[in-house]
Amino acid sequence: MEFIVVYPEPANPDLARTLDMSGYRWKAVSSPEQALEHEPTAGWAGAVVNCEDNAESAWAFCRALRKRDALACPILVLISGAELGQLELRDENFDDFCITPFHPRELEARLRHLTHSESAVVRAEMIDYAGLSLNLETYQATFEGQPLDLTYMEYELLKFLAQNPGKVFTREILLSRVWGYEYYGGARTVDVHIRRLRAKLGEEHANLIQTVRSVGYRFGQSRWNG
Repeated sequence: MEFIVVYPEPANPDLARTLDMSGYRWKAVSSPEQALEHEPTAGWAGAVVNCEDNAESAWAFCRALRKRDALACPILVLISGAELGQLELRDENFDDFCITPFHPRELEARLRHLTHSESAVVRAEMIDYAGLSLNLETYQATFEGQPLDLTYMEYELLKFLAQNPGKVFTREILLSRVWGYEYYGGARTVDVHIRRLRAKLGEEHANLIQTVRSVGYRFGQSRWNG
């Protein structure tokens, strides 16, 4: 079981709930010294640093972790959208980030990728369709060998559609199956993400995701089309 160090103390309730539901054991600390004091024998599997309330203090915590060999662990920072511009200036102090308010499934996926042991030998599960390749282990997507820069939910939507080629899904079904029943956004959320996916696939391949008028969307060709 992975041990995660969280800063600051007390932990954000949504973060605490997500870590608990994901099966992580974690400890919230208020300083690098506390992180070192409570570090498990095998070391921290990762660190989640919340930069929302006190950004300077949070980034100082990240820098302190980076300087201590004993605390050499991957760092994920939680930031608001307004702070995105600061990331490029601090890229040496973190390994990944998640924008708040975060979707629990996105944070869980990012943590799983962050704490994945490089020594583990795992055969990646792949989805391949008409030039599109999705690596379900690393969350990487490529089209004809070129990487696609997708957000987490764009990837999840594309993965769901590609796993069910030729099937038509209404916006409501896509919302419940991809975003989850707890998501309260409207059907327009699906339309926006479909439009972004088509743009990233490029004009020549945008028709991989087809609109079925008055119904919803379909990936690839219908089984009835030659």
